[in-house]
Amino acid sequence: MNLKSLFFTGLIPVFVSAATADERLNVLLFTADDLHAESLGVYGGKPADLTPHLDAFAAESLLFNRAHVNTAICAPCRAIIATGRYSHRSGAMGFMPAREDVPDIVTTLKAGGYHTGILGKVAHSTPKKSMQWDYHFDQKDLGNGRNPAIYQERSKVFFQKCKDAGKPFYFMVNSHDPHRPYCNPEKLTRGAAMPSRTYDPAEVDVPGFLPDLPGVREELAHYLNSTRRLDDTFGSVMKALEESGFADNTLVLFITDNGIAVPFAKCNAWFHSTRSPLLARWPGRIQPGTRDDTHFVSVVDLFPTFLEATGVGGPEGLDGRSFLPLLKGTAQKNRDFVFTQIDSKAGGAAVPMRAVQNAKFGYIYNPFSNGAYWYRNNNEGKTMAAMNEAAKTDPGIAARVDLFRYRVPEEFYNLETDPDCLINLIDAPEHQGTIQSFQKKLVTQMKKTDDPMLKAFENRTDRSIVDGVITATYGPQKSVKPQPKKAKGKRKQKK
Repeated sequence: MNLKSLFFTGLIPVFVSAATADERLNVLLFTADDLHAESLGVYGGKPADLTPHLDAFAAESLLFNRAHVNTAICAPCRAIIATGRYSHRSGAMGFMPAREDVPDIVTTLKAGGYHTGILGKVAHSTPKKSMQWDYHFDQKDLGNGRNPAIYQERSKVFFQKCKDAGKPFYFMVNSHDPHRPYCNPEKLTRGAAMPSRTYDPAEVDVPGFLPDLPGVREELAHYLNSTRRLDDTFGSVMKALEESGFADNTLVLFITDNGIAVPFAKCNAWFHSTRSPLLARWPGRIQPGTRDDTHFVSVVDLFPTFLEATGVGGPEGLDGRSFLPLLKGTAQKNRDFVFTQIDSKAGGAAVPMRAVQNAKFGYIYNPFSNGAYWYRNNNEGKTMAAMNEAAKTDPGIAARVDLFRYRVPEEFYNLETDPDCLINLIDAPEHQGTIQSFQKKLVTQMKKTDDPMLKAFENRTDRSIVDGVITATYGPQKSVKPQPKKAKGKRKQKK
């Protein structure tokens, strides 16, 4: 059997390229930590000058308007990037490792002749012990992950090492901004740098899924400071890339690992929990300043995309699909839906959620919701405190807090008219046909990926599936607030 035959049978997973190291494509994946997609100016963010480096980068890039993470929590999201598999398919269902028999992107690219490096979020981005980076520095060696100058210097060293090794590179650069603790200029985190600009509460554009309260504005002003420092860090790394001489032969992508760490975003399955900015620059291949407002892409697609772009042969069994044709300006079929999920969060609490959405609607299934389980994010901060206080006198905010804490088993939203997911249409008679079609699509996905939540979904007390057809009796679904004495029994989560 010749070499070509071995490759196509999968016995040799590495593509043997005739290109030299200088000619082979480099890949730089830059991730933000807990960034609200709409904070970027090019995604309509305010104030308009918050992200000047990223906005300038977008002018050289393809902007995806329908990009998502598949799990809106840092570690499991990054495990999906590393493995190209949904959480339950790799074993990384929360803050837990992937199985050692699951292929990963770093090992695959190293076998294909690539030098690999990572800055920041090393543990979260390395779900297997056998996944070894060639070059790595974590939070403590990066000014608490919040110092642009250090990121720049570490990047310069990495690029020089790649030149010395004569290898192309895969470089994952992870800012710890704008993750909490947000940047308070009066109490700067040790090792962190001041952002190039700071903001005050009057400049905050409060997201529509949060109430506009003084406490919310105060905290979000500090979030803006952190976001500006993220932009500073991105700019410093791009400068290092440009000075290295690698920029013209490097595919650079920018994403976030999940939405902002406030109620109704991070660690959930609502629209703003999973929506991610996605900017892609590839000089000579991607048309600068273009947008894709049509196709859904998600982080499970990154692994196969990087393999196709670099020409490195990879493993079978990936859940994602390469969107290289989109980068080249060609349309792709079957990119009109995205699947997202939560399994467990920091501290180990199992809070399973499953969601499917397209451009118009989003359906969410919350099997953990029983009217008594008291849900919390791990970092709720002043925003939740302000909401709790306002809920004492404002019935509307009280209802929002109640929904956040207890949920309902199923949710359905019109994302065109209600992207903030404020009006649950699960009981609306005019939407029952559409809801059933989304449920069927979710069942198909669950079966395809051997999702352990399938049985729970099929055994819901008010819905049943017979011969693949979903029948439903839609009664009111209301969360039942337990008595105060029950609330005292809630389990504390680790931060």
